Amino acid sequence: MPQSKCLACGGTLHWNWEEAFDKFGFGDGASAYMTHEVVSVLETAGYDVRSFSWGCHNDIIIEIARDGRELISPQAQRGYDNPRKYLPRKIVRLLDEKFPRKEVLI
Repeated sequence: MPQSKCLACGGTLHWNWEEAFDKFGFGDGASAYMTHEVVSVLETAGYDVRSFSWGCHNDIIIEIARDGRELISPQAQRGYDNPRKYLPRKIVRLLDEKFPRKEVLI
């Protein structure tokens, strides 16, 4: 699971890539905006990405395209729907690889 320094408290922020697509992700934008990290991975992989600053909420990714073709379904409710359900499997696999979840052993 990716970790970053929390800008609000200085502690460790544990996050996941799905938050870059969630209006209320990253503590509703209160602790840190890590959307740029996800954008960077997608752009490095050759995708054209556009994000949107949702006022006092989180910055979210609203468009991902390749070769001029939009890859996010127009039916997806950006900022609310689970990106695992509307992103192409290839993108989900890429983001899972670059931002792996840390398994918690109980």
